Amino acid sequence: MRTPAGRECPHYYADFNRHTRDVEECRLAKANPDSLDWHARDCAKCPVPDIALANASQDTQLVLTIKSGIFGLMRRVQVEAICLKTGEKVDPYVGCPDDHPGLEIFRQALEEGRDD
Repeated sequence: MRTPAGRECPHYYADFNRHTRDVEECRLAKANPDSLDWHARDCAKCPVPDIALANASQDTQLVLTIKSGIFGLMRRVQVEAICLKTGEKVDPYVGCPDDHPGLEIFRQALEEGRDD
């Protein structure tokens, strides 16, 4: 669904109905009890739409945390990724290493090139 910032995000939900209460939420922020309450303006700083384009791994769980900055004036949107297969933190843009066997081959080739 398209966010207030104009980008597609699989975790943003909005339902604007004429007869009932309007609903607009970020389901990632809502799922994290350590996060501050989500506001629509947080979408402008959120990296999740870019992460969703780069990583389609079903085995990667994103954890979004909204924190207040210095003196509570600025808000920061932080995203961590956890590989569900190993339980380890991974790069959100890449996902679980097992999902990309070519990536390990590429890393090995780079290391062999450095030995020369």
